[in-house]
Amino acid sequence: PHPKAGEPLIQLLDKFPSVEWIHTRSAGIDFVASDELFATTAQLTNAKGMFSSTLAEYCMIACSYFAKDLPRLMRQKSEGNWDQYPVLELRGATLGVVGFGDIGRASAKLAKAYGMKVLGLKRSVPESYSDPYCDEFYGMEGLDDLVAKCDYILVATPLTEQTRGMISAEVLSKCKPSAVIINVGRGPIIDEEALIDALSNGTIKGAGLDVMTIEPLPKESPLWKLDNVLLSPHNMDMTLTFMKESTEFFVNENLGRFVRGERLLNPVDKAAGY
Repeated sequence: PHPKAGEPLIQLLDKFPSVEWIHTRSAGIDFVASDELFATTAQLTNAKGMFSSTLAEYCMIACSYFAKDLPRLMRQKSEGNWDQYPVLELRGATLGVVGFGDIGRASAKLAKAYGMKVLGLKRSVPESYSDPYCDEFYGMEGLDDLVAKCDYILVATPLTEQTRGMISAEVLSKCKPSAVIINVGRGPIIDEEALIDALSNGTIKGAGLDVMTIEPLPKESPLWKLDNVLLSPHNMDMTLTFMKESTEFFVNENLGRFVRGERLLNPVDKAAGY
């Protein structure tokens, strides 16, 4: 998604108020969100599900990165150092999924294959709601309780006014000192300054970050130099076919439905922002 796509869309909606349908080729819509968009009567759809499998794989890579201490492995290899050390298992560890949507559920499915316990957090949890890949669900008010129980915490919620900064200094203080935060949602969901402090002072063990508050990440950011941070340039969903698959969904699935007047797939709740 282009970070400046919102303004041209506002201009387009102003010039062509009869637009009936808007589709984004990404799962998140924060980069085009505006009062003008939310006020229109046009249907809004996204590419939810197109990127879930690769981001779930990244989640497990990030977990393993810290469980097996891959930085130490690479360092010892470069030094020619045969020094054995104990490692952690993912089996029996607890993964908390903040935002149990398509990406969160795909990650939970893989985590279950590893033998992990999974706790999920959703905006609302109906009393009878259950999922085979999640052991226990929490509503938004249960965030502190969830992070306190988890060894790995995946942030996969969309960015909205309600989720901006939700992983705050206070929430981080509830985490285990051995906890690892993994963010595949959007950077501003985590208070980045609070995260840097928590990583620097040992409040948490580490972080795997595919998204940051400012992208590209500024050269002066302390995140570049923290040894307990796995960084990737917001590319863990950029498979060789990701754009083709997203476009094919638009052309082969929803475009035909729109022409025929049928219900569109992946509708976005404008009020909720996802």
